[in-house]
Amino acid sequence: MRIDPAGWPFILGAAVITTFVWLLTGPLFGVPLLVLSCFLLFFFRDPDRRHDAPPSAVLSPADGRVMVAGPPTGEATPPGQWQQVSVFLSPMDVHVNRIPVSGRVMRVEYHPGRFLPAYKKESGDLNERSEVTIDHAGQPIVVRQIVGVLARRVVCRTREGLDVKAGERYGVMKFGSRMDVFVPVDATLHVRVGDTVVGGVTVIATLTSSSTRDDKSGLEAHNAR
Repeated sequence: MRIDPAGWPFILGAAVITTFVWLLTGPLFGVPLLVLSCFLLFFFRDPDRRHDAPPSAVLSPADGRVMVAGPPTGEATPPGQWQQVSVFLSPMDVHVNRIPVSGRVMRVEYHPGRFLPAYKKESGDLNERSEVTIDHAGQPIVVRQIVGVLARRVVCRTREGLDVKAGERYGVMKFGSRMDVFVPVDATLHVRVGDTVVGGVTVIATLTSSSTRDDKSGLEAHNAR
């Protein structure tokens, strides 16, 4: 199993402390630290993901549970008219983040902020976040990494001007948080609040345009699998 590079400082640090404490005190304190080290390996796991969705499909950028699917819920919505899908990541979910659609990265913005619980509606407006805008065949798609109580840092590895592909890795969030995706109002959503999604695999929406309408049959075949 691949481990995200951002996890190695935590994993190796925990392993060194575990070894030191075990040698000094024995298993009484060493075992809990060993469990912590194993959890960190689990937390930063980075499984390979594949999809065969059509180009019109918007993929979930993260594993987790859908907490918003519909009109935008916050005040810090990008300019324009949108539909919003928000995914809450628990500490047990894979925290590697993936590009939702293919296209060119037009903007990468970092917004400092607070560390409210990620499940709170206002966290999308007030919390620290990284925002990426992707031009997909003339249609903008915005994806946000939002920190939470435990996730005090997001790692965003893409930059303006890059050509990206749907499903490829682009960052990671450390220790739980939330991701928002903003799609045009004429897109068709395929998820509801409470649904469980898989990053880089689950189709959360379909984009509608003259160049992508023919892809709907392919999407239906993808979802039927």
